[in-house]
Amino acid sequence: MNSDQVLDIFRDAGALLEGHFILSSGRRSPVFLQKALVFSRPDLSEKLCKALAEKLTAAFGKIDVVAGPAVGGIIPGYEIARHLGARAIFAERVEGKLEFRRGFSIDANDRVLIAEDIVTTGLSFRETVEALGNLPGTLVGGACIIDRSAGRVDVGCELVSLAQVDFPDYAPDALPPELAAMPAVKPGSRGLA
Repeated sequence: MNSDQVLDIFRDAGALLEGHFILSSGRRSPVFLQKALVFSRPDLSEKLCKALAEKLTAAFGKIDVVAGPAVGGIIPGYEIARHLGARAIFAERVEGKLEFRRGFSIDANDRVLIAEDIVTTGLSFRETVEALGNLPGTLVGGACIIDRSAGRVDVGCELVSLAQVDFPDYAPDALPPELAAMPAVKPGSRGLA
């Protein structure tokens, strides 16, 4: 599956939006990927995550645990783990920092993969790498459905994506006039309690 095919799935699900959006990172963009609309469809989730799991097996070999940050990494992490025959766990925010709770554990011999839905700045990814640093096991790499940075962002480990895109994004104080003229909408999940 290539980047155009992934974006077609987002378009068909009504999940590729145009306007003025405040991304989870705080940056602004004329394009927003409302992945919740895609991940609300088990058929589309399976199609995307199965294709990504095949790339991950080729890149990293056997994976024992797929770990993702809440909220964005829960569904793709679970679905990727299902296709890899691995366990799925997720980290959640406790006093502003990601932690693995709920009895989730990683054994010393486990090969661990981080899974996320979409990467823009890589912040959640790097925070998940940090949270995993407190646990045993070996971090082999990471995965995302769409890399909005087109491979430019450092996520703290090797990243395999199903699609790479280069949608423009801007600092809030450096908007092009056409974007500044539109009201901004914040449809993302960062900052949820």
